[in-house]
Amino acid sequence: MKTILVLGAGTGGIVTARELSRFSGNEEDINLVKILVFEKEKTNVFWPSLPWVMVGKRKQEEITEKTNRLQASGLEVIKGEIETIDPENISVSIQGKQYKGDYMVVSLGVAQADVYNLDQFGHNFFTLKGAESFYSDIQKFDGGDIALLISSLPFKSPAAPYEAAMLIEDFVRKNNMANNTTVSLYTPEAGPMEFAGPEASQELRDLLEKKGIKYYPNHALTAVSGNKLEFSNGKNYSYNLLAYTPKHQLPHVIQKSPLAGKSGWVEVERKTLETAFKNVYAIGDITNITTETGTILPKIGVFARQQGAVVAHNIFRKMANQAPDLTFVPEGKYFIEAGEGMASETGGKFSNVGKNEVKMATPAQWGHFSKWWDEKFWFFKNF
Repeated sequence: MKTILVLGAGTGGIVTARELSRFSGNEEDINLVKILVFEKEKTNVFWPSLPWVMVGKRKQEEITEKTNRLQASGLEVIKGEIETIDPENISVSIQGKQYKGDYMVVSLGVAQADVYNLDQFGHNFFTLKGAESFYSDIQKFDGGDIALLISSLPFKSPAAPYEAAMLIEDFVRKNNMANNTTVSLYTPEAGPMEFAGPEASQELRDLLEKKGIKYYPNHALTAVSGNKLEFSNGKNYSYNLLAYTPKHQLPHVIQKSPLAGKSGWVEVERKTLETAFKNVYAIGDITNITTETGTILPKIGVFARQQGAVVAHNIFRKMANQAPDLTFVPEGKYFIEAGEGMASETGGKFSNVGKNEVKMATPAQWGHFSKWWDEKFWFFKNF
């Protein structure tokens, strides 16, 4: 019996495991393939919904599920922190026990770190706890300066800070605080979602400014205190309520493994997601993928889903002694919440950025419904 190790039960890992299970032919009493999913968290969070949590539109129980509910015939969830990864021998160790496989799919996502002691001054809204604590504070907020801060690059879910800003502006207006409250977004980026190309980036910037959100590009953080943000361009701004993105980096277990690349991330073949090690793949936010035009792919969940499906398909082709025939193409769409019960569909061919093949539609109610449905269907399909 072949064994496939899936490291991480995030977006990409879940898709990989589910697709592997679908292809396996496993039944209740007959297991033809062993699929082992390694995950340290007991609770699985649907990360795209965290901006909704920030403004009270979601509660914890609506966007979480127990990780062990992923289990199926031949698919086992092994809980705990991965201690070592040996890609050459396709093995991992966890709680002192070694597991060996025939194939490995690494989907551990990014590790989060606070820079400039940000955790002492604001809310990391890339965690469920941080999104919830921000909502607790904004409910008691009686006016002032609300700051959304992108603390470093790159970061996953690159539309999330912009969604958060627009949802917060909506919350402020609906709670009659617009006259004495400003919402500002500070980022080291030259423009919002630069990876989408100049046209979509400008459209998002126009949308922010139309809503009265102050946008400060080219602002790289250098220091933070209880009421002030300082930037490398010499400017500083005061705030009364702060939400921020953390620093993103490789998990320590990958940093100390041969998988860590010169880019600071895991290097893979861009079409097959294969690493330098035979039958070892890496997908999702931990990868560094350069398109044919030389741009770096953003860390977007839709890509992790696509990559998981490609890898699962090709592993089973290999197991059947057939040539892999599916390749990853960076195309897709996602929805950016804009407040007022509307969202904008954004998507296209991300391999052709610069040719205006990534479009951002005008926010609409159907876009919001599409994002809502994606959340509901994710849990229905996978848990």
